[in-house]
Amino acid sequence: MRPACVLVGLMGAGKTTVGTALAQRLGVEFRDTDHDVEAVAGKPVSEIFIDDGEDHFRALERAAVATALETFDGVLALGGGAILADETRARLAGHTVVFLSVDLTDAVKRVGLGAGRPLLAINPRATLRHLMSQRAPLYREVATHVVVTDGREPTEITDEILALLTR
Repeated sequence: MRPACVLVGLMGAGKTTVGTALAQRLGVEFRDTDHDVEAVAGKPVSEIFIDDGEDHFRALERAAVATALETFDGVLALGGGAILADETRARLAGHTVVFLSVDLTDAVKRVGLGAGRPLLAINPRATLRHLMSQRAPLYREVATHVVVTDGREPTEITDEILALLTR
């Protein structure tokens, strides 16, 4: 069993919105590994960061991604930082991975200035800029396809991904 498609990208790229629409169009389920982590931990990601630290969250995230890649056959969205782990990037080899690329302006519009986003608690714009520069090469490394989401509607992005998946 393997996901129909794995979505990666920075927060605000549209992984949940586009992933949900894509799953509906494909007639499969949508799953977000952040929700899997929350279910295991029994609390929101923001509380895991505060109570247990980022290292603990990342360990839970690596486990959630590994399980989902082996047991889920729908559209899977990974948390924005999941690709930081070498083992996660290695596990993505052979999967259809779509990198939803977003620029800083659109990301800020979509996520706001940090509410419920632990990594954006201090200086959200500068933090997003740093995360983008740090993670973009890793997203590209694992991507089968890159889809630019800037200034686009979710249906337009979903249509593009569907076309890529049916090639």
